[in-house]
Amino acid sequence: MRIVFAGTPEPALPSLRRLLDSERHEVVAVVTRPDAPAGRSRRPQRSPVGALADEAGVAVLTPQKASEPDFLRQLTDLAPDCCPVVAYGNLLRREALDVPRHGWVNLHFSLLPAWRGAAPVQAAIRAGDEITGASTFALEEGMDTGPVYGTVTEEIGRHDTAGALLERLATSGAALLASTLDGIEDGELVAVPQPADGVSYAPKVTVDDARVPWTHPAPGVDRLVRAVTPAPGAWTTFRDARVKLGPVLTTGEGGLDPGAIRVERQRVLVGTASAVVALGDVQPQGKKAMPAVDWARGVRPEPGERFT
Repeated sequence: MRIVFAGTPEPALPSLRRLLDSERHEVVAVVTRPDAPAGRSRRPQRSPVGALADEAGVAVLTPQKASEPDFLRQLTDLAPDCCPVVAYGNLLRREALDVPRHGWVNLHFSLLPAWRGAAPVQAAIRAGDEITGASTFALEEGMDTGPVYGTVTEEIGRHDTAGALLERLATSGAALLASTLDGIEDGELVAVPQPADGVSYAPKVTVDDARVPWTHPAPGVDRLVRAVTPAPGAWTTFRDARVKLGPVLTTGEGGLDPGAIRVERQRVLVGTASAVVALGDVQPQGKKAMPAVDWARGVRPEPGERFT
């Protein structure tokens, strides 16, 4: 099939690479978000998907909105049979959805109808789910509501961060997407409507959402930190300055009030509403991340000091 691939961030790269290497499908163009300022220089930078397409010599389309007349004309002229989508980040209206004869097939990193929305992996970890996965479905104007072609499942490990889990799902999801397109081309795959039960939502995670709630029980603190690692990154405040935190370890020990800090020889412990947690890495503002004991050696928390 003639393919126009839509995607933007790194988790979309395994899918694009797989389709570029496919002997059954031809990627005739890539649609991605416009170049955006990045780094200290704030110079415009190509998205990861756009950069890979450039390397492969594939045409790159970067509309501000997918409803732009020029983009719709370009898409129509390309005459795609199908448009696979992985984390594109732009709203697709009916005019665009109707162009490919096999529609748009979205790879979503959850087992739909669970965790529809922008941050399904983060939501699954924070909720304490033991199993998640990826789904391919026919894109509609509703948010992740279309009928499902196929799924793969993935166990959420005890120490999984959102970054680690998403990396695995991006790889297994790429294989699922490729097999879905094969099945559509062969006429052997039929999408099944999502059930009405089990619907949940995963909105975009903000920096405010990533603030560590020390008044919550330790398992909730642990899951929150892992869910926002590496981005936007868990944070708290110490002496009125923001510090970022890496994943923590639940100890099962007690004896500290929420947010209270106790420095030991090889550990830095913080109280929660239940057990204390041991800090991993700590990153003060303007500095690199460091082991918690090194951070404590520098700032020397006094008895009674706490994170707020």
